[in-house]
Amino acid sequence: MSRTDDVVNGIKRMILNGELHPGERLPVEKELAETLGVSRGSLREGVRALSILGVLNTRQGDGTYVTALDVSRLLAPMGFVVDLQGEGQAREVHAIRRLLESEAARLAATRITDEALEEARVLLEEAGRILDETPDAHERIIEIDIAFHRIIATHTGNSVLTGMIEAFASRTVRARLWRSLREEGIDRRTHAEHYAIWRALHFHEPESARIRMANHLLGVEDSLPFLPGEDEALLPEPPPHES
Repeated sequence: MSRTDDVVNGIKRMILNGELHPGERLPVEKELAETLGVSRGSLREGVRALSILGVLNTRQGDGTYVTALDVSRLLAPMGFVVDLQGEGQAREVHAIRRLLESEAARLAATRITDEALEEARVLLEEAGRILDETPDAHERIIEIDIAFHRIIATHTGNSVLTGMIEAFASRTVRARLWRSLREEGIDRRTHAEHYAIWRALHFHEPESARIRMANHLLGVEDSLPFLPGEDEALLPEPPPHES
């Protein structure tokens, strides 16, 4: 284990033991280095690592503080891991997103507020107007898509699940935009699927919401072989129907 790891583990231990609290300023560098038994250089490296992870925040001229330890922020680096997998892992990424968001829809159906349902309905109505008046406004359609899914994720009652969904969903925007541009009529189909999910949420039907979300996201996965850079091989054609 490196001395930087000693710093990371030491500060983590201090947070877990209650010696450091969210929003609290770290001791001065010399004192903290002595407490952890490391050099000041190793301490700085460890602090930088924890800053990248969203645990610490260094303020120029004011010192280093423990962040609010917001789950979404702490899970954000997961997106970096997803990025490193490259386009060849797109199907795996989308499969995880489907599992997470299907469960999110199930949970949200029991917890979503009337205000959130109204916010989602307004978004869907805007999407409907765009499809009728300016159907080529694909980027705004995607923005609405993202906002709709985010409303659901934030009403699961599970902050860890919400953070994981954000990390994965943000990495699927390219595929969603490409699908919107490539597949004729897909925006209207997606719009109809969103309304089906919304209705299940509105009537507080958890299992229906889960199934509707899973079906919706399976459609995105089906488009993956056609993405630029993906394997262009198609699935074999089904056998001819026998009368």
